[in-house]
Amino acid sequence: MAHAHSPPADGNKESAPDKTVERATLIGTLVHLWPYIWPSDRADLKMRVVWSVVLLLIAKVATLAVPFTFKWAIDALTGANSAPVQSSNWKLWLIASPFVMTASYGGLRVLMAVLTQWRDGIFARVAMHAVRKLAVLTFVHMHELSLRFHLDRKTGGLTRVLERGRLGIEQIVRMVILQLVPTIVEVSLMMGVLLWKFDWRYLIATLITVVVFMYYTYKATEWRIGIRRKMNESDTEANTKAIDSLLNYETVKYFGAEAREAARYDRSMERYEQASVKTYTSLAVLNTGQAIIFTTGLTTTMLMCAFGVRAGHNTVGDFVMINAMMIQLYTPLNFMGMVYREIKQAIIDIEKMFVVLSKRPEVKDVPGAKPLIVTSGHVRFDDVRFSYDPERTILKGLSFDVPAGKTVAIVGPSGAGKSTISRLLFRLYDVSGGKILIDGQDIRNVTQESLRASIGMVPQDTVLFNDTIRYNIRYGRWNASDAEVEQAAQLAQIDSFIKLSPKGYETQVGERGLKLSGGEKQRVAIARTVLKAPPILLLDEATSALDSHTEHEIQGALDRVSRNRTSLVIAHRLSTIVGADEIIVLDQGRIVERGTHSQLLATDGLYASMWNRQREAEEARERLARIADENEAPNRESPIDHALVAPAAAE
Repeated sequence: MAHAHSPPADGNKESAPDKTVERATLIGTLVHLWPYIWPSDRADLKMRVVWSVVLLLIAKVATLAVPFTFKWAIDALTGANSAPVQSSNWKLWLIASPFVMTASYGGLRVLMAVLTQWRDGIFARVAMHAVRKLAVLTFVHMHELSLRFHLDRKTGGLTRVLERGRLGIEQIVRMVILQLVPTIVEVSLMMGVLLWKFDWRYLIATLITVVVFMYYTYKATEWRIGIRRKMNESDTEANTKAIDSLLNYETVKYFGAEAREAARYDRSMERYEQASVKTYTSLAVLNTGQAIIFTTGLTTTMLMCAFGVRAGHNTVGDFVMINAMMIQLYTPLNFMGMVYREIKQAIIDIEKMFVVLSKRPEVKDVPGAKPLIVTSGHVRFDDVRFSYDPERTILKGLSFDVPAGKTVAIVGPSGAGKSTISRLLFRLYDVSGGKILIDGQDIRNVTQESLRASIGMVPQDTVLFNDTIRYNIRYGRWNASDAEVEQAAQLAQIDSFIKLSPKGYETQVGERGLKLSGGEKQRVAIARTVLKAPPILLLDEATSALDSHTEHEIQGALDRVSRNRTSLVIAHRLSTIVGADEIIVLDQGRIVERGTHSQLLATDGLYASMWNRQREAEEARERLARIADENEAPNRESPIDHALVAPAAAE
C-alpha cells in the first residue's frame, strides 16, 4: 500500500505549473468564470448572487458593530460620559446598560456567524452550478477533440486537468467570494470607522500594518511555494517507487531484492523528510513574522489610545474597542497566505482547463451537414491521400471500391497504412486529399454522428467499460431490450460462457475488461456490433492477437456477422481472408497488388511472399509442438510398463 503523509495545516496542492498558464491573472480567470457564476439563463442563481452580496454587507456591519457594544459595555461599567444616552430613569439605565450591551455583544456575534453561514449556504448552489457546467463542458469538448490530440496527451493527464480544474473552480469561488472579498470589505469598513471614531493617525497606523503584513505574507508565501513544491515532488517520487515495487511484487521475490527496494524507498523518504522539515520551518517563519508585524501595529494603535485616555480624549471603552477591532481584523488577515497560495494554484488549474477548451476540434461537421443516407452501403476511396505529419505521407493516392454486400480485405506489411484507412473511414481524421464516398456521399459533408452510426467496428484490441457484460453489449444500441442483447450474445457465441457465470449478464468485466480472456472480449465486441446492426462493417485485425484455436472460433462468428453486409477487413493473418471477394495489398501507402486469394498466389508477388512466410511460421510452430509432445511421452508411465515392473517389485 502506498504511504500517506499529512502536510502542514496550510497544505499546498500545487504542482509545477505550465509556463503557458503561469502568467494567468485573477481578473482574467474571474472574467472567464463570470458567465457561469452569473448565468444568463438562470434568474434564480442571479438572485442568489445578489442575496449573497447583501448578506455579506450586513454580516460585515454586524462584525464592526461588535467592538462598539464591547466599548459601550466597558464605558457603562466605568461610568464614562461616553456611555449610551440615558433615559429619564438614568440610574436604572446605567445599571442595566452593561448587561444590555453585553447581551448585544453576544447577540451580534451570533448574528455575524448566522449571516456568514447563511451567505455561504445560499452561494453554494451558484458555485457548484459553475463547477458542474464547466466540468461537463470540458468533458464533452474532450470527446469532440481529434484523435491526434488524445494521442499526443496522456489520458491520466487529461483526467487530472478535468479534476484539478473542477477543484480549482471550487477553490477560487470559495477563496475569492467567501474569503478575499469579505476581507477587503471588512478592511475598508474598518478604515472608515477608524477615521470617523478616532482620527487619521489610527487610519495611517492600521493601513501601514495591513500593507506591510500583506507584503510580507506575499514574499514569504512565494518562498514557501518553492519549498512545498520540492516536498511534493519528493512525496510523489517516494509514492511512485512504493507503487512500482508493490506492482512488481513477484519480480522482487524472484530476485530477493526486498532489502534493495527498502533502501531505495528509504532514500526517497529521506528526501521527503528533509523537504518536510523545511516546509514546517518555513511555516513557523511565516507565522512568526506575521505575528510580529501585526502585534507591532496593534500595540501602536493601543498606545495611541492609551495616551488619549490619559489626556481625556478617549474612554477606557475606546481602548478596548481598538483592541477588539484589531484582533478581529487579524483573523482574516492571518489566512491571506493560504488564500493567496490557493488562489494562485486555482488560477493555474482553471487556466489549464480553459487551454483545453480553447483547442479547436480538427474534425468537425461542415455548416449545414446532413445525415448520411445509406441505400446499399457502397464504399469508395477516390485518390485518397493522408499524412499525420506533413513531412511523411502515409497514403499516396488510394483508389478502390467496396461494393455493397461484398467483403474487401486490406493486407500489407507493418506501416503500410492499413489502420489509417479505418481511422479515415470513421473520420477520426480527415483526408489530406481525395475523398471517401458512401453511396456517392462525401463523408466530410455528412454529420459525424450519422456516419459512425452506419459503421460497425470490431477492433484488434477490444477495450471494455468497467461494468457488466450486459452494459458492454448494450453499448452497441442503448435502447435495445434485454432479449435483443441476449440474442446478439448468442450470434457472437458468448451466451454459453455468460450462462456459466454465477451472475450471468450482470458479471463485472473489470477495468478495460481484464477479467475476460482475449477471445471472450472479442466476442463481446462482436455481440456489440451485431446489436448495432450497421450496414457497413469494419474489422481492424480483429483476430490478430488471438491463438489459432480461438481465432478459428472468432472467425466463424465474424463470418456470420458480415454476411450480406459491406465489409472492409484489415487483416494481419492472411488465413482469415482467403474467402474475401477482393484482397488489396498495400506497401508504403500504395496499392501494389489486388485480386482474389488464388489470383494473388498465382502472381507470386508480395502477397504470395507474405502467405508463404506465415505458412512456414505456422508449420514451424506445429513441428515444435510435436517435438514437445514426443519429449514428454517417455516420461509418462504406460500401463504396460507398470505391469512389467509390478511382478519384479513383488519378488
